[in-house]
Amino acid sequence: MNNSSENIPNLSSKLRADIVETPAIIQQASGLKLFGKKIKSIIYTTDVAVIANCNADAVLVVYPWTPNTRILEAVSTVSNIPILAGIGGGLTNGIKSTVVGLFAEENGAQAVVLNAPTPVETIRNVKKAVDVPIIYTVVSSNLDIKERIDAGVKAFNIAGGKDTPKLVAWVRNELKRLRLDENFPIIASGGKTDEQILKTIHAGANAVSFTAYGITEATFQRKMEKYRREN
Repeated sequence: MNNSSENIPNLSSKLRADIVETPAIIQQASGLKLFGKKIKSIIYTTDVAVIANCNADAVLVVYPWTPNTRILEAVSTVSNIPILAGIGGGLTNGIKSTVVGLFAEENGAQAVVLNAPTPVETIRNVKKAVDVPIIYTVVSSNLDIKERIDAGVKAFNIAGGKDTPKLVAWVRNELKRLRLDENFPIIASGGKTDEQILKTIHAGANAVSFTAYGITEATFQRKMEKYRREN
């Protein structure tokens, strides 16, 4: 009997045939464990329809506005996968981030995510308030990673655009140079192609996030075109 991943039987249904699937190449990542669950693929979206209809291992809920507890509540209502919840850290920091972090944890988030400009003092305050892991977003190499780790950061979320693989490699080298945990968890954005995702994985990312922009609209448009042809 052949047990290779290419021959894994698939169980689905007619009504759920349009599930949003993660890029298969992400399965080459080592993964990381979050409360015992292995995480490799992380969908980056706030679209509750996509969150309820995807096969990602976790969802990254961050957005460019002030963190809103109602958004977290809506996501937690529909999500059946772990939520990595953005709690600010840039314009929204200090007490506000701490309070939102506590709310996120109480509403089922399994990790909280702080933005790149987050002051170290905010990290310390969030650490005092929440029990779930703190993930810190890295956007450049102009960063003291040891200071963030010492303050309570448990994983890095690397978002360097086209330079993400280089930034992942830099973090890995810094961990080694500073004699820190070389297996420190790293999440990173994978890009749009399999080649870009693979570069990110080879650079040292344990888990890969991918964006879900426009998926709801594209899926609906495809279905409407099908309905028009049939009528």
